[in-house]
Amino acid sequence: MSKQASLSVEPSRWTQFYALTKPRVVQLIVFCALIGMVLAVPGWPNADQWLHMALACLGIWLVAGAAAAFNCLVERHIDARMKRTSWRPTARGELSSQQALAFSAILCTLGALVLLLCTNPLTMWLTLATFVGYAVIYTVILKPATPQNIVIGGASGAMPPVLGWAAMTGQVGPEALILFLIIFLWTPPHFWALALYRVEDYRQSGLPMLPVTHGSEYTRLQILLYTVILFAACMLPFMYGMSSWLYLVVAVVLSVGFCVYAFALWRNYSDQLSRKTFRFSLIHLSVLFLALLIDHYLWLG
Repeated sequence: MSKQASLSVEPSRWTQFYALTKPRVVQLIVFCALIGMVLAVPGWPNADQWLHMALACLGIWLVAGAAAAFNCLVERHIDARMKRTSWRPTARGELSSQQALAFSAILCTLGALVLLLCTNPLTMWLTLATFVGYAVIYTVILKPATPQNIVIGGASGAMPPVLGWAAMTGQVGPEALILFLIIFLWTPPHFWALALYRVEDYRQSGLPMLPVTHGSEYTRLQILLYTVILFAACMLPFMYGMSSWLYLVVAVVLSVGFCVYAFALWRNYSDQLSRKTFRFSLIHLSVLFLALLIDHYLWLG
């Protein structure tokens, strides 16, 4: 019985550690990094380049997972007061602070080594700077101090395509900065749509999120303004010559859709509409970058 009990506990423990990495968030991070890698290669990648990309994605995944685990550790008491995050192992006390910290340190160290040995020092340092930006500057300093936390801290979340570009080229080009700008401008309306229908959670947590400090109407106006600016930024890949008409059509359709959601949310708020806006924002970024990828290879052909 004791053997069976220990076997049943072990997978559960690994599942708890895995949950600390925020898998869905990290998947989007790695996907955006991969797009940066692919766009940095002029033609169809050869076998060595595909292996290089796979190892770079692994390194980025490990460091991103480490940052997420550190975030769970720092915010464990806040997470425990919010319905959305109260299930996390650190919030429930299923994993100790020491375990979470050790797990984060191991992932970060492994990721840094993979990036240093298999990509280049620039990618490693940029990825570690992103870790510090999210896990320390955003989580520890900005998030509890200012309602503009997600705007300033969004720079860390916008780094994945820059990391991907650096992994393949050893430098940061203007194309990577355009991709950075798109994600940077996408982050506030994406996150504020979530914060609107989770406002009571954030009020109980004590975090100064924009809907808590400035109210729903002001937040909805900011979402609308950001989606309009984001619309313009999404045109830059076509204007700069990174993409062709296929991307442009997809970008216009997605950006119009995001603006329509934001306008409807501004005029007539409901939690249901806020949830739909949040979900559409995920579709917007994913499909936008997928369109860049498809367009890249069609354009080569």
